[in-house]
Amino acid sequence: MTFAATLSASLAAVGVLLFLLRPRWRLSMAKHPSLQGHARIARWLGGRVPYYQYDEAHIFASDDAPPAIVERRRSAFDRLADLFHSRAPETIRSTDALATGVSDLQFTTAYRVPFQYRAYVNRRLKIGSLVQDTSGVLVTDLDGNPAYDLAGSYGVNVFGYDFYKECVDAGIERVRDLGPLLGAYHPVVADNVRRLKAISGLDEVSFHMSGTEAVMQAVRLARFHTGRSHLVRFCGAYHGWWDDVQPGVGTPGPARSVYTLKDLDEASLEVLRTRRDIACVLVNPLQALHPNAAASTDGSLVDSGRRASFDREWYTAWLQDLRRVCSERRIPLILDEVFVGFRVAYGGAQEYFGIAADLVTYGKTLGGGLPVGVLCGRSDLMKRFKDDRPADICFARGTFNSHPYVMGAMNEFLRRLDDSQLRRSYVDIDARWNERAAALNARLEAERLPVRFANLASIWSVCYTRPSRYNWMFQYYLRAEGLALAWIGTGRLIFSHDYSDRDFQAVADRIVAAARAMDAGGWWWHAPHLTNAAIRRRVLREMLAVRVRGAIRSRPHDPARSDREDRREARTAAPYGRGAHRETGR
Repeated sequence: MTFAATLSASLAAVGVLLFLLRPRWRLSMAKHPSLQGHARIARWLGGRVPYYQYDEAHIFASDDAPPAIVERRRSAFDRLADLFHSRAPETIRSTDALATGVSDLQFTTAYRVPFQYRAYVNRRLKIGSLVQDTSGVLVTDLDGNPAYDLAGSYGVNVFGYDFYKECVDAGIERVRDLGPLLGAYHPVVADNVRRLKAISGLDEVSFHMSGTEAVMQAVRLARFHTGRSHLVRFCGAYHGWWDDVQPGVGTPGPARSVYTLKDLDEASLEVLRTRRDIACVLVNPLQALHPNAAASTDGSLVDSGRRASFDREWYTAWLQDLRRVCSERRIPLILDEVFVGFRVAYGGAQEYFGIAADLVTYGKTLGGGLPVGVLCGRSDLMKRFKDDRPADICFARGTFNSHPYVMGAMNEFLRRLDDSQLRRSYVDIDARWNERAAALNARLEAERLPVRFANLASIWSVCYTRPSRYNWMFQYYLRAEGLALAWIGTGRLIFSHDYSDRDFQAVADRIVAAARAMDAGGWWWHAPHLTNAAIRRRVLREMLAVRVRGAIRSRPHDPARSDREDRREARTAAPYGRGAHRETGR
């Protein structure tokens, strides 16, 4: 063979190889560069993060604060601990007793703060997780202490606890004669279906026991009808706790039939245009508040890198592009409205963003205070069997699906949703909550407190403007001021829509007071050259030291050494905050 022939054959082989690798290249380019965009790497690294804890000297000086600041923090910590113990002894005692038999409570307690501080903080700074009463926007613990609710029952509480108490009572009364009979339907189900079809704009409805199950069924039906294997989800999005939609850390086994792509990115659209194995695209509209990132818990708040920002116009344009590509490629678009449904608009995210989905899931608030999951969809996608292949079916089971009490409470919820006054409350929802956030941020900025709030309507997230290793302490100061938070702390605050201006003003005053106390306690002190990148590098060095030496040793404070180290890291680290609120290059 001549040289020319060999060269020609080699070039041809390279060309074929590049052609075959092109789909894989496109997929790689559509992944977010963070660990959340690379589930396998995240799981591998997560399994290798070593546990270690700071000793008492290091607890208050993990950022190399000078002795005066360390002592100020220690005194502030002790005052908080004394306050919690004296104010809620029965709530704390009962919580500790309950935790010995409830694994969920053990988990949430362990992950309230970064694990290096966990042992010391959980031993000294105890808080309760039991409440005995709700009234208006207040919850009351076992010691009779009222607190403004910012936990929102994980998104269930949209219209206020009194609203849901009434829904449950009236709903159960409506179906009382039937009782908890399962299998057959109460007539109220027909009215629920009619109302849900009108709200969703879709043809059929199925009822499930949770939002997670509703999403599972949506994906199963999409795979069943398309004959394709993979679902597409977007980086950071939450769709329940089953393996295919929660790849990476938190899932014991690998998720093999899912692509996690970048939100708000043309490269992801290109993957949808070119791959032939995509069964559906799954979108959680809540990601508009923090694209390509999960809702941050305070347990992972090692620095001030949390970012959140909402641009309705920008996210609407993205969803419209996504809708167009899915239509062109005949890929079912699933809108997961388990969280945002009925919170942002009467017609949910479809109405709010002006987008029509092929399948929509609802849950949480729709049950009128009782557990539920609902799937609405096009008739051709909802069918669970094939007429020409009788053994080809798509199972969906659940003993308590369409439980009469749940259907009754849901019916009461849907009837009240049609109340003209409630419907009008959606008209100015953005303006009302945006004005509240802006006013609070202005107060914090005027006092030079390094806290800001981002929001999507009544769903809020706390961001921090000054590099610090101690932002996770802010949750305790908020609780000390009489604000009730979910276990994830300041990563997500959820207001109910019955918050009056007076209620909100009371919460805003408490937030500002908490920030002042946090600042006075020395927790937001930082060296002039301390950056988020420098903090993360330091934590990484600690982890490596533990793996190599098996222990981490505290060292005496050396201001000269700290300044040199932080300057060096500041020069080498990329600016973390530049454009980070969008998390993409668009």
